[in-house]
Amino acid sequence: MKPTGFNSEFLWGGAIACSQADGGFKEGGKGVSTQDLRYLDSKWTPEEIEEKHQNNPFSLDEFKAALQEDSTEYYPLRRGINFYNNYKEDLKLMAEMGLEIFRTSISWSRIFPNGDDESPNEEGIQFYIDLFSECKKYNMKVLATMIHYDIPVNLVVKYGGWKNREIIKFFERYVTVLYERLGEYVDFWLPFNEINAAKFSPWDGVCLIPGNEEHMDQEIFQCLHHQFLCSAKAVQIGHRMVPGKKIGAMIARFTTYPATCKPEDNMQAILDDQYSNWLYLDVMARGSYPKYINRYFEELNIKIAMDEGDLEVLQNGTVDFVSFSYYFSQVSTNIEGWEKTAGNLIIGKKNPYLEGSEWGWQIDSVGLRFTLNQVYDRYQLPIIIAENGLGAYDTLTDSGEVHDPYRIDYLRKHIKEMKEAVIDGVELLAYTMWGIIDIVSCGPLTMDKRYGTIYVDLDNGGNGSGKRFRKDSFYWYKKCIESNGEDLD
Repeated sequence: MKPTGFNSEFLWGGAIACSQADGGFKEGGKGVSTQDLRYLDSKWTPEEIEEKHQNNPFSLDEFKAALQEDSTEYYPLRRGINFYNNYKEDLKLMAEMGLEIFRTSISWSRIFPNGDDESPNEEGIQFYIDLFSECKKYNMKVLATMIHYDIPVNLVVKYGGWKNREIIKFFERYVTVLYERLGEYVDFWLPFNEINAAKFSPWDGVCLIPGNEEHMDQEIFQCLHHQFLCSAKAVQIGHRMVPGKKIGAMIARFTTYPATCKPEDNMQAILDDQYSNWLYLDVMARGSYPKYINRYFEELNIKIAMDEGDLEVLQNGTVDFVSFSYYFSQVSTNIEGWEKTAGNLIIGKKNPYLEGSEWGWQIDSVGLRFTLNQVYDRYQLPIIIAENGLGAYDTLTDSGEVHDPYRIDYLRKHIKEMKEAVIDGVELLAYTMWGIIDIVSCGPLTMDKRYGTIYVDLDNGGNGSGKRFRKDSFYWYKKCIESNGEDLD
């Protein structure tokens, strides 16, 4: 019998990150996290904001100044959208939309304010018990990310962050508490968000400050080794403490095609895929470093310091599912002068056959089907699309409406290709659209780059009523969910 698309077990959802949504800076015993230090002047022009984002996302001076500053004025990730205090209202809206799974992240610094505390912050744990209980009230499953870029800043100041192997011990303590206290509420776990961000956005991924390391590549991959070990330990501990719950891996998927049929471009596409995508999932899903990375490490003079038993830990801690964020595709070529454009964490080479968003991210719905087939063929593991969505300028009308046909069109095309991938034979568990409600955008740190189906009345400086409004895409996604992806008109 020919498959027709999504089965009855498929989960429709939405995703946010605690650092971009919660706010609640220092409330409830929360410590300062690394994402709390990122700076934005809301009076900057869009060009100045993009210049900051692309060319100087984080500096040593910014780090030192932020450590001394308790204000939220220039630190939008300390404000978010006040989800910390508004989560009941927000989850009620998501339930009205029909969400079946909700992805959010847990702030390490809310559980262990300094990261190396001997005992957890009970008020922080209670917040997540309350939050996830509210999800269960609406029969929403929970996909919880343990680390979505942010770790307690004390771990960076005192120990050097992910560079120091000592952090593994603190991470183990953190995840053990998560499983013990929150395990009954969470259905799927992700130890790390977009773990390959380490290479392309070092402060986000591994808390390294660009320009502040003698051998940046060496430090990045040493940090990553420690993260790979943490991921494997999270799997091992989780299988023991919360048997039956699925624990996965996630990358930012940089889908790449050869720019031409030249053999050199095809070879470059293979290399770009290996170094940007496959390495990370290979380690976490297959349990070992792939052989192709040896040449890369040798050419960059990277020597990973490992303890005895590390490789065994990786082998015994392979994940139950794989996931990725998908926003765009790019091309691979060594042709000089090839046009480039922005895309998620990187600047990629432009595909002349694709249109771009207002931020230059190339829109490629077929690339999602391509990616799903690639990933499933390589790992033969269930897949969750952890992020996918369109960042755009939205306008709130005087009558409280937001007309966003461009977002509906984007979602419609991508969901159609998801369905095709399922018919192709891909085992797809869930789709958690990013971000289901407007939040502070991670790259530019602005509110005006909006992804949500729910509009939040706040500007780049945190000014506004904070009220929530249903966009046209809210009603469209509700209809999509009710029909299990059949009614996309």
